Amino acid sequence: MRVYVPLTLPGLAEAYKTGELGEGAFVAYAVTPALREWYLSDDIEELEYAALNRAALASLRLVAVDPGAARRRVVVAVDVADRDAVADPDRGLDPVALGEVRVAGPVPLSKAAAVHVDSVEAEGEIGEAADALGAADQGDDDAQFIVDGADDHELLWYATQEIPNLVGLGG
Repeated sequence: MRVYVPLTLPGLAEAYKTGELGEGAFVAYAVTPALREWYLSDDIEELEYAALNRAALASLRLVAVDPGAARRRVVVAVDVADRDAVADPDRGLDPVALGEVRVAGPVPLSKAAAVHVDSVEAEGEIGEAADALGAADQGDDDAQFIVDGADDHELLWYATQEIPNLVGLGG
């Protein structure tokens, strides 16, 4: 099963240093039955894109609580055994938990298929979106508009061999 793990650039640097995603069980996003029902599509590429976007929102939340992190969303796509990624049936229809799975971690970073990261040019708007999250969560429509604007920035695709350059460890 392909899962999408939300991180920050410092989180990606730590995963690169340790060679693992997660210290124990962790939250990721995948094509779950609830996501399929919500998205109303049978196209696996569209569904995986929706799961990636759910992970990007979770990454934005991580950026928001880490003032030292670059204002860029980071999502690692990794393949795990189906039995190692489980959706919580009690939260399946909760809109906040759509696509959410708990991965029995840690997972070797070597299993990653790709890394998705915002461009440097997106940092300003991603920072604004991170700052607006709290107000958006409280129902502020203007703040929600700013948060939704983060989706206007497509995450760029990087091969796993590019991780050292992404986290500033490249030569």
